[in-house]
Amino acid sequence: MTTIRKYLQIHPSDNVLVALQDLPAGEVIQFNGDRFILPAAVAAKHKFSIEALAPEHEIHMYGVLVGRTNKSIHQGEAITTENIYHAANDFKLGKRKLDWHKPDVSNFSDRTFMGYHRSNGTVGTGNYWLVIPLVFCENRNVLVMKEAFEEKLGFKKAKSYESEVEQLVSLYKTGASIEQLLSADLLGAKAAHQEHRLFPNVDGIKFLNHEMGCGGTRMDSDALCGLLAGYITHPNVAGATILSLGCQHAQASILRDEIAKRDPNFDKPLYIFEQQKIGSESVLLQEALKHTFAGLIQANQQERKPAGLDKLCIGLECGGSDGFSGISANPALGYLSDMLVTLGGSVILSEFPELCGVEQELSDRCKDEETALRFMQLMKTYNARAEQDGSGFYANPSPGNIRDGLITDAIKSAGAAKKGGTSPVQAVVDYPGSANTPGLNLLCTPGNDVESTTAEVGAGANVVLFTTGLGTPTGNPIAPVVKLSTNTKTYEKMPDIIDINCGTIIEGRETIGQAAERILDFVIEVASGRQIPKAVKLGQDDFIPWRRGVSL
Repeated sequence: MTTIRKYLQIHPSDNVLVALQDLPAGEVIQFNGDRFILPAAVAAKHKFSIEALAPEHEIHMYGVLVGRTNKSIHQGEAITTENIYHAANDFKLGKRKLDWHKPDVSNFSDRTFMGYHRSNGTVGTGNYWLVIPLVFCENRNVLVMKEAFEEKLGFKKAKSYESEVEQLVSLYKTGASIEQLLSADLLGAKAAHQEHRLFPNVDGIKFLNHEMGCGGTRMDSDALCGLLAGYITHPNVAGATILSLGCQHAQASILRDEIAKRDPNFDKPLYIFEQQKIGSESVLLQEALKHTFAGLIQANQQERKPAGLDKLCIGLECGGSDGFSGISANPALGYLSDMLVTLGGSVILSEFPELCGVEQELSDRCKDEETALRFMQLMKTYNARAEQDGSGFYANPSPGNIRDGLITDAIKSAGAAKKGGTSPVQAVVDYPGSANTPGLNLLCTPGNDVESTTAEVGAGANVVLFTTGLGTPTGNPIAPVVKLSTNTKTYEKMPDIIDINCGTIIEGRETIGQAAERILDFVIEVASGRQIPKAVKLGQDDFIPWRRGVSL
């Protein structure tokens, strides 16, 4: 029978322990030959001190500085926002530390996935057609195309809650009171939705509406064109229809230049329609509909074929993190990252505000000094801009993070960085660039879940692995987003949005390496189209471009 540990020291130099389950006041703690009693209850996921600490004493977790005390802390006392504050070590250019232990990948060395091979050598895990406005003025026309196409082509999702509303209408018509309506048991009987796609080899037609393209800074509109070019050239995309008004900052010529930067020999079908040139909205839409339909016929000629795992580019993401993120799901992704790098694949670690406190380790792991300096400069510039606007990386943890044990940004960051594993950093990329170099890539994005996921996919991720402790339904229009819970309670509570449970690590039922292999098996099935993640089933097509202002 597996014995579940009650508490854990993550790194030998840490002076706090993590409660792996709720610990009552009076709980006897035995650690490293010492024995003490908890003066008050400590909730699971929270941390408590190994020793009595004076004011301004350093707090260490994961072997790094994560905070300082602002008052005396008793031995066994939980650390909170009331008794510690954010602190992190400064960083500078150091010596290269490129030695790392490659994991055993013999079980995966000959494995393949079934993907869509593109002429530039990349391989998609899906086959989508895009319809994109270059400016928000065209959003309505994009929605008109969405309404016209989705149902007729068999891509429309089942209407989820019509039966529930019909039941409420019926109750209202029969004179039910508000109290009776609120206490009604909505049966939710739904007819099974059967897809009859006209183009079976096309996974969907996606409509990427946004609120940008004009009226903001030229930097934002240029970045938008770069992001959209990343989606158009993405291996999961067969072609695209672009609607432009004509007078906006985000010009079609800029988009074409950005496409050429990413794929000089770009040969996918690309149709751009400018309303101010064409004139009539009716003519614009008819031309867009005809060309899009013709493009879908071409896209349908693509078929899945075997590809090596080196063609996978995995985005590493976390959201709704908790105190278990850094000791279960995130290190499992870190192990998987090292496995994929060993196999020749690519991984993307983003969310720069959530790398605060581990800059020295990551910069030392950069393949050369030029790459390290680039990373350090991006981190310093980003944080300085946030401080100018009255914030800073210290303000990154959300109320939910804090409630579940992530008291300071450095605590959150030290756990979040575990997703990147231990391999050398091969590239440091600023938004909205491509980050699909074989090996570990660092991509400058905010910690905002959707903005960061949107950026990772634009940078080349053809699968995204997303860890969550509290639960979040985020997805992406063109890349499958796989959700991994850090604890079993959340997995069992939210089975409709979470795919994989990593709470098994906390419970001692699985090692980090075993979890990583299980996750990679799942990724191969997802990349082959044989397994559909919950976010895809729910039609969770979140797409938010990053305005390059302060967003943490």
